Amino acid sequence: MLSLVIADDHPLFRSALSSALQKEMPNLHIVEANDLDSTMSCLEQASELDLLLLDLNMPGSGDLYGLIRIRKAYPDVPVAIISGSEDSALVAKVIEAGALGFISKTSEPSTYVEAINAILDGDIWLPEAIQQAVKNQPKSDLTMQKRVAELTPQQYKVLCYLHEGLLNKQIAYELAISEATVKAHITAIFRKLEINNRTQAVLVASDLKLTMSA
Repeated sequence: MLSLVIADDHPLFRSALSSALQKEMPNLHIVEANDLDSTMSCLEQASELDLLLLDLNMPGSGDLYGLIRIRKAYPDVPVAIISGSEDSALVAKVIEAGALGFISKTSEPSTYVEAINAILDGDIWLPEAIQQAVKNQPKSDLTMQKRVAELTPQQYKVLCYLHEGLLNKQIAYELAISEATVKAHITAIFRKLEINNRTQAVLVASDLKLTMSA
């Protein structure tokens, strides 16, 4: 039996995709997740998982943060990105970050099956229409994305709140922690991202489109 996780924050899409895949692929066990935290919990609990279908824009995921964090924590779990966009630059970035496939959410169930089987066979699967465009994309510098993925979940939240312009005392209130703890998190963020001040932190979060929710 194949075991698969569908991680997407839209319940109707998860339900529709799950039903369609189970009709196309007998003996398929599907677990659903709706944000990065629940996805990480699924991966932690699944002893034998064949594939993760991951939406990049789930709550907690932010740009490539979720993908890179998952690849770092669970390097043996194959990941395919599901997305409403087929931007070739984005596709190239996710493949460089370790995804083994990129499937448009508008694809027919048979296309999902083709992609899943190809990935399980060890291939990288991309829609035929964008394969050449993805090949022609220049290599991305994923250094900062990888640094952001080194942040703890709490540090990531602090970075997002800095991006929103909150003061330390406001962040402390939102996270129910002390201002001293907020300052400690900010110091750790600066160190991990190799930056020196709040302005640079805000620019990083802005450039990578980091958010705590979709």
